[in-house]
Amino acid sequence: MQNRNKNFNIPNTLSILRILLIIPFVIYYTNDQILKAAVVLVLSGLTDMLDGTIARKYHQITELGQMLDPLSDKMTQGAVAICLAVKQPILIPFLAVFVIKEALMVIAGIFLIGKKKKRPGGSMWFGKTATVLFYISFGIIVFLKGIGVGENQELIVSVTLLSITAAFMIYAFIRYAGIYFDIVRSDDPKYRIDIQEVMDKKKRR
Repeated sequence: MQNRNKNFNIPNTLSILRILLIIPFVIYYTNDQILKAAVVLVLSGLTDMLDGTIARKYHQITELGQMLDPLSDKMTQGAVAICLAVKQPILIPFLAVFVIKEALMVIAGIFLIGKKKKRPGGSMWFGKTATVLFYISFGIIVFLKGIGVGENQELIVSVTLLSITAAFMIYAFIRYAGIYFDIVRSDDPKYRIDIQEVMDKKKRR
């Protein structure tokens, strides 16, 4: 029973909650209820900080959680970036950086699992830092829009913050790319994954 229910824990619940919070954020933002959208974004960022901390502190790290955490991050970041780019087309280049980075990482992960039968590396500090910068930057941008600062000031702040975030995203991508190629070349059994064996274990539970 313990093995069957190990995925039903607080960190995984927080990751799922972060995915669900995308819906009210999009609704609030597209209806110009900016302050409410900002509150939802802050709450989403808090769940992102808490799930990893709780998982490590209370030994609740699971394979499901390792997939849910980055998935919820990517979905949230994508939704927020698209919403802002629709309202401010000048931000589309920053959205392009995000889309290209995430698409390449997803393709690399699929290649590792499907072709090489290896586990992708987990989240690293530089990846989490890029995520934190993302939440801070977009949180400030949404907040400034909510309090009605001048359009020029808002644009300057937006471009500055997103330039910093995009730069760190590129840095994180380069670091992850190094880890990816190390895993591809490695013969360490800890990276090996037998998909059929995993499926058989799940069937026996």
